[in-house]
Amino acid sequence: MRAHRAGCMLLIWVWPTPIRLSRDLAGSGQQREEVMTDVTLRNQNSELVRRGYAAFNSGEMDTLTQIIDESCTWHTPGKSPIAGDYVGREATFGQFGRYGGETNGTFRADLLHVMASEDGRVVGVHRNTGERNGKRLDVLCCIVFDVKNGKVIDGREHFYDLYAWDAFWA
Repeated sequence: MRAHRAGCMLLIWVWPTPIRLSRDLAGSGQQREEVMTDVTLRNQNSELVRRGYAAFNSGEMDTLTQIIDESCTWHTPGKSPIAGDYVGREATFGQFGRYGGETNGTFRADLLHVMASEDGRVVGVHRNTGERNGKRLDVLCCIVFDVKNGKVIDGREHFYDLYAWDAFWA
């Protein structure tokens, strides 16, 4: 992070883009509102994803229905029987149901970190755990969520150890 003071404005560079924080000496408030809107949107999107993880782990389908758009897409990589692209909320929920159903309810996605950008993308980093057919799963994963108008419209899973993920579901 690097800071530079220019007149009344303080610029702070944080990857990927700078966030402007300024003192409103002229009394307009316009720039401050613009910045706050960007920060607020990222916070709202982060909170949406946090609520989604909590709802997923507790099986709160009503909350997931509010969070996930009915025309969303979901992408699970790999060569296992559950890999694929799922179109629509019903297909996505079917995928989620397989995670729980095929592990007798032991599957969890424990959230570790959330990062959001101003373009509507949120990354959730989590640890997947579960048991199935005598096998134990413990794999780090991240999901890149695209959020639009307060709903998840796309989710892409990325696994730290895709081979372990595939072997667990084989």
